[in-house]
Amino acid sequence: MTMPYYASPEQLMRDRSEYARKGISRGRSVAVVTYVDGVLFIAENPSSTLHKVGELYDRIGFAAVGRYSEFESLRVAGVRLADVRGYSYNRRDVTGRVIANAYAQTLGAIFTEQMKPYEVELCVAEVGDTPETDQLYRLTFDGSVVDEPDFVVMGGQAEAVSTHLREHYLPGMGLAEALRVGVEALSAVSPATSGANGGGPALLTAEQMEVAVLDRRRPKRAFRRVVGAALRTLLEGGDTAAAEAAEEPHTAAHGPSTPQPGTPAGLGDPAAPDTGGTAGSGGQAPTT
Repeated sequence: MTMPYYASPEQLMRDRSEYARKGISRGRSVAVVTYVDGVLFIAENPSSTLHKVGELYDRIGFAAVGRYSEFESLRVAGVRLADVRGYSYNRRDVTGRVIANAYAQTLGAIFTEQMKPYEVELCVAEVGDTPETDQLYRLTFDGSVVDEPDFVVMGGQAEAVSTHLREHYLPGMGLAEALRVGVEALSAVSPATSGANGGGPALLTAEQMEVAVLDRRRPKRAFRRVVGAALRTLLEGGDTAAAEAAEEPHTAAHGPSTPQPGTPAGLGDPAAPDTGGTAGSGGQAPTT
């Protein structure tokens, strides 16, 4: 009779941790940075459809690295949790901490109970009324959750990117300046820019990045994707006002429309984007 294979719980946890870390490190980095008017998401992502950054609720955003199918299922679950909680209780009861705690419980259960852990790292960001009330929660594959100040870096060569940000990041930076610092940090370690310009690193282009913001100045829904001409304007050193004026048609706020018979009043009103689902939403509804 053969003896069953035995491994100590400590060895099992160590093996699962190593497996998850290797999977996460193979991906491209994501940086989440606070700036004077909100929270900025910067991801090295050449895909225009497989997003690493998304919206969870009115003033809460989501960023992830690792295996896409796994973190996308978590994003959808977060949207459903936020939607049900806001509908059942009050929209003010939906906070970044509540969603981060739910993600921590789910990831912790998967890590300890299943053979294969999720190869993901998440960031749940909530923009407050002032820079001091902004919240960044970083969640690792084993369910650990940490409240980070100023910025979060995940995936790829996260330590090198974090070192660059610590050296160049300053609290209270504007959007263009925060984007420049973040792009320089990601470009310094990106394989897509290595060896350019006679051996020195070049900067990532607008087509190689996914950028979004949680803008505290926007009513209700703060999430907005920065794409196309708006992103190129910021990368070229243009001011924020010029970038907002260059918003793409599918992200710009539309003027109020005349309701058709049977249509709720206010549909398309940019002052109440929840009613239309088009103004300032980056083409995405708050729920799926």
